[in-house]
Order: sequence, then C-alpha cells, then structure tokens
Amino acid sequence: MVLAGGAARRMGGVDKTTLPVGGRPMRDRVLAAVADAEPRILVGPADAVPPGVRVTREEPPGGGPVAAAVAGLALLDPGTPLVALLAADLPLLTREAVDALRRALDGPGEADGVCYVDGDGRRQSLCGVWRVAPLRAALDRLAAARGGTLSGASVRALLGGLTVRTLAWAGQGPPPWFDCDTDQDVRRAEEWAR
Repeated sequence: MVLAGGAARRMGGVDKTTLPVGGRPMRDRVLAAVADAEPRILVGPADAVPPGVRVTREEPPGGGPVAAAVAGLALLDPGTPLVALLAADLPLLTREAVDALRRALDGPGEADGVCYVDGDGRRQSLCGVWRVAPLRAALDRLAAARGGTLSGASVRALLGGLTVRTLAWAGQGPPPWFDCDTDQDVRRAEEWAR
C-alpha cells in the first residue's frame, strides 16, 4: 500500500510523488519495489497509474496517513496477512529492501510489524511491513479514542500499542527509507539513483 496523499507544503504544494527520480515518478518507483505484491494499492491522487494498481482516496482527501491506511486496507483481499505501508516519496526503495523487512518480521519473537530505523534511531514507520489483523485492531482502538474520526491522526498514535521491530539498513546503496520532503532531497535522490 503506497500512501500518496500528502500536501507537500515544503515543496509549494506540488504533487511531489509524480516528480521524477532516475527518469520515473517517485510513486512509480515505490510501486515497482512491491511489484510482486497482490494487490498493489495506491491511496491518493491517481493519474497515469501503472496497470494492475488499485486506487482509492482517504476520507477526507488530505486526511493524513492514518486515514489513508484505513482507505487502503478496505481494498485488501480478505485473508491478506501482511501489508507494506509505504510513503510514495521513497524513490530509493527497492525490492531487496522490502524483502529484508519481510524476513525481519518473521524473525525471533512476536512482532506486529517491522520498519526501518535511520542512523539517528528514528523509526521510519511509513517504510515498513505490518501484520494486517493487529494493524486493523490498532486502527479500531485509535478511532474509538478519537470519537470515530481518524483524519489528522498521527502514525505514532496508531503504532503506539503495537509491537514494532526495527531494522537498520545493512544493504548496498543508499538508505531505502530516504524520503523527499524538499527540492534538495529530490536532487540528492537523483544523484543516488544514477
């Protein structure tokens, strides 16, 4: 599930997920990193989406990543055990990086999800793989705590009650969790993508 509904305030409101990195829109690069997923879901504005991608919008549009997760989960096939929650502005994400998350989720001990952690120890929660049942339960708890609305809810509040395993990037190349929030970030990603 690729979440593409952000406001991109630091970039003047442009739909940053359609900005090219390495000749392809960031959003499409993230979708390619999960090309083997079934289904692939895009939550956000959708023009010229790759074939086979299911598209939906969060309610209300611009309601944030938690509202987007609810909309995307509604399109999952029944019985789907795992879902990747990925920001659409991760142009350096690769299949290998997603596979490493899947393997880490199956590691020793019980975990509801796994996400990358950056060099400063910050969780990159929108670059992770999650078990669907605990994620849905967490959404239900958060909605109940907020009077039924998830618009504007934080990802930190959503994941607060879950058992989260973190994974430091140990693979080749740039960090897969690198997100593009500014024009400078896009230029840096472009350099790495060459």
